[in-house]
Amino acid sequence: MKHDHSRVAEYKPNSISLTGGIAMGTGVMIGAGIFALTGQIAELAGPLFPLSFVVGAIVTAFSAYTYIKMSNAYPSAGGIGMILQKAYGPGTVAGGAALLMAFSMIINESLVARTFGTYTLRLFDQGPDSFLVPVLGVGLIIFAFLVNLSGNRSVGWVSLSLAVLKVGGILAFAVTALWAAGFSFASAQPGTATSGFPLSGFVASVAFSILAYKGFTTITNSGAEITDPHRNVGRAIIWSILICVVVYLLVAFAVGSALSIPQIIAARDYSMAEAAGPVFGDFGTYFTVALAIVATASGLLASIFAVSRMLAMLTDMKLIPHSHFGMPGQIQAHTLVYTVVAAGFLTIFFDLSRIASLGVFFYLVMDIVIHWGVMRNLKTEIDASPTIMSVAILLDVIVLAVFSVVKIQSDPAIVVIAAIGIFAVFLFEALYLSRSRRFPAPDHHEH
Repeated sequence: MKHDHSRVAEYKPNSISLTGGIAMGTGVMIGAGIFALTGQIAELAGPLFPLSFVVGAIVTAFSAYTYIKMSNAYPSAGGIGMILQKAYGPGTVAGGAALLMAFSMIINESLVARTFGTYTLRLFDQGPDSFLVPVLGVGLIIFAFLVNLSGNRSVGWVSLSLAVLKVGGILAFAVTALWAAGFSFASAQPGTATSGFPLSGFVASVAFSILAYKGFTTITNSGAEITDPHRNVGRAIIWSILICVVVYLLVAFAVGSALSIPQIIAARDYSMAEAAGPVFGDFGTYFTVALAIVATASGLLASIFAVSRMLAMLTDMKLIPHSHFGMPGQIQAHTLVYTVVAAGFLTIFFDLSRIASLGVFFYLVMDIVIHWGVMRNLKTEIDASPTIMSVAILLDVIVLAVFSVVKIQSDPAIVVIAAIGIFAVFLFEALYLSRSRRFPAPDHHEH
């Protein structure tokens, strides 16, 4: 007999509307991207940092093509896992790349959580090095976990409400800040040095910009539940990316109109709050912090929902091991717990810059694997253009290579950690699959 102790385990077709899907995508994308990554991008790209968001959107658009084509043909609650299994079969490559995607989403959750802590502490003039940053971050992760346990519809409703609130608020901040500055761009005033920001830095900054858009994959992972998925998954992805381009550009120009590049870099973990100060005074800082709290909270809600779904699907596909650890309920409830524990660990032990860098490595490697597999094995089946997928691979490879070189010079440890992590994921998957096929495990779905 099946004891379902958690409604979150159920898949509910047609439970997410097109609007809800767009809200989910933008909810994850505008979670930490614009608040935490603007300063990181400016540090690498210099006065050209708003352009990095445009280039990032172009690279993301080429990437999104593969996901849209696959989701239109095979909408699935497994999303990325389904794409990889169809492209490579149920083997080490599919399982390893799917785990990379899951880990990159968990990394993003810790990025969002630390951003929440960093911005919240601006209310009390505490810096990003305070021990309270990870404490608040873990608190938000636990809150998002509890909301997710309450079931699908509450996640959709909360995501939609908060997405509308934060996009409206961020646009209001950006337009007002630009208007107050007379639509001038302080970061690009005559005399601003650009020589200290080589082309390699700009290309490396695009890696962070791509990270700010990668939330569109959340929509892919909820494909089976979006209404009319063969049409609406692709539409939701396109609209989410377009909305984010507009929001990111306006915010980049607003921050650049209020602060010089050295000021943005000095406040890189909370640049939006810092930019609000000169324009709006204390009220601006409070307003921006409130926006960041809403944005990060809603982003985390949508992301935890999506990654626990994906891990549950990978378990169903028998691509990853599963243990109940004595917990009641079904697999989805357990994967929620694993997601929260892993995100909490990263939030405590890594700073924003390293979390973002780790996310770049994991996500871009997984993205390249997906495009290659679909292009080689499924392009005819889904009527996809190999040229567009080849460009997507080329752009990913260029950005990843340049980003790696820049990071080797500035923070070689994170490159080593990422390389070991990626190798360990594929090694673990190879060992697990070889063992599980020799000793098939009993079905864990019912107890």
